[in-house]
Amino acid sequence: MSDIAWLRLSGTHVNAHAGWLRVGHAGGKQREIDLINAARQPLYIYLERTADPARPFVFVSQRTDRLTEAGIHHWRRVLKTPVIHAAWPLIQEVAFHALRHDFAHRARGAGWLLDEVASYLGHVTRSGAPAIQTTARYTQVSRDQIRHKRAARRGVQ
Repeated sequence: MSDIAWLRLSGTHVNAHAGWLRVGHAGGKQREIDLINAARQPLYIYLERTADPARPFVFVSQRTDRLTEAGIHHWRRVLKTPVIHAAWPLIQEVAFHALRHDFAHRARGAGWLLDEVASYLGHVTRSGAPAIQTTARYTQVSRDQIRHKRAARRGVQ
């Protein structure tokens, strides 16, 4: 989340057809991530409407030059409030960090190598090598996932 709060305009390379970001506030580890269209397009529109070269950060608040981590948590609470009661159990426990774990699982499922996922998540050692052990913890599968996969292979649901 600090990557979002500290995202600088100078690290944002987005146009109508392609885009990537340089992120990595936490621990000073910077990395470049490509944006899929579903993320790039709204960011491009947002930047076209709001980017101010006099303000260094992408996401600003009314009171300061950047939106803080606390501000991001506030907006998350505001956006969750109107969710209908039936959907609440599905999202109440979702945390930003859980989204990182979900991304790691999905990337591995799509065939990414552990070192590719490590690089994307910013899991690197002080020497700059991918921190595979950290990433492996993110992508551990549960016993239920293994059981479900075995059952699917046998044609049982």
